[in-house]
This record gives sequence, structure tokens and C-alpha cells, in this order.
Amino acid sequence: MSLVSTLIIADDHPLFRSALRTVVAQLLPGVQIVEADSPDALNLAVQEHPRADLILLDLRMPGVQGFSALITLRGQYPAIPVVVVSAVEEPAVMRRALDFGACGFIPKSAGLDTIGEALRSVLEGGVWLPPGVTENAAAEEQEERELAQRISSLTPQQFRVLMMLADGRLNKQIGGDLNVSEATIKAHVTAILRKLGLYRRTQAAVLAQRLLRAESASLAELGSAAEGGAEEEAE
Repeated sequence: MSLVSTLIIADDHPLFRSALRTVVAQLLPGVQIVEADSPDALNLAVQEHPRADLILLDLRMPGVQGFSALITLRGQYPAIPVVVVSAVEEPAVMRRALDFGACGFIPKSAGLDTIGEALRSVLEGGVWLPPGVTENAAAEEQEERELAQRISSLTPQQFRVLMMLADGRLNKQIGGDLNVSEATIKAHVTAILRKLGLYRRTQAAVLAQRLLRAESASLAELGSAAEGGAEEEAE
């Protein structure tokens, strides 16, 4: 197993953080364990430890919706591996987490031995899912997987704009929140539509709303937009 110096545990449940801490301490004696119980605490922890070796991320911390925290982490700190730890145990959700850049998914129902096995696999450079859950989606889910990968290609700023579209905010409002010009936001929206293969702003907003719910219906229900026309509703 590669040398590990710092590991971040992000979960709002003290008992579960304690259980994870116990497993990590047994598996990696001497490792520095940093705990975060909220999105703000996680953001601070990663800022203070930008070279952390691994982040264990709960999908359902208060203030975190769906895959937003995972996508933001992968966009801002792509060098830090992230393992999702969640009570959501649907295979499609687990696979989607990997599509969004996670290197593993540990159900909260897993025993300590299983958690240890998962951490060993990930820290050795592997990808871990519970037994019986394949890494690749079935053929009929290929469209959804491709869409998830396109979402992962957004820059951190583009992803922030996409999340604001979910609230129905106008370019001027988003620009004010991000302290940039309305023209800059329009350019971001155009780039977002092109990267996602969509041609309407409303499609992007609906997609963003689904991203905020980990158990949501298929992302691919939006379908693929026809080529061209990406700027049709950028304003």
C-alpha cells in the first residue's frame, strides 16, 4: 500500500465518523485524520490540506445535495481521490458516483472489515464497489454514463453556474453572486450547453435539479440534443 499521510473524513454523524476513524487508524497507523461535519468544514479542511491522500465523503451532509459536493471536489482538487460513503445503496447511484469521478463507493451498512477492504483497494490505486455491483453500467445505461462524464468535464465555475440555473436565476443575478459580468455568465452558459450536448437553458436547469437528488430518475431522460443551436437559450 502506498504511503498515506493525511485522510479527510466528511460526515455529519459523529458515531459514523468515529467508526471510520477507528478503521482508518487500524489500517494506517500514524496517519493524520482530519474530520469535517459540514460542507463549510470540508471546504476549509481541503484548503488546509490540499495534498490530502484521500477524502471519505458522505453524500447526504446537510447543505449537500446529490452529487454536487463530489463534482465540486473533483473539479477543484482533481489530484485528491474521493470515496463516497453513503446510506444510498442503489447500484445505479453507486455507478454514477464513479462516473462523476469517485474512486469508490462504500455503503454505510458495510461492516468494518468491508470498509477496510475498500480503503486498501482504493489506496493501492484500485476502484472499489460492493461485491455484486459492476463498475460499468449495463448497455442501456450507456447514454447516462456518457452524460455524467460530460458533466464532469465542466470547470468549477461552469458547474457553479449550472447549479444556479437549477434555481431559475437569470444571468444578471448569477453574475452578481459570482462578481463577474453578465456577458461572462452568458459565455459560461453557452459553454455548458455545448459540453452537455443540450440546446436549451431550461434543459440544463432540469438536469441540474436532478443532479441535486442522488436518487433521482435517469439523467438520460433529457435525451441528447441535436447538434448545433447550443446558444439558442444562453441568455
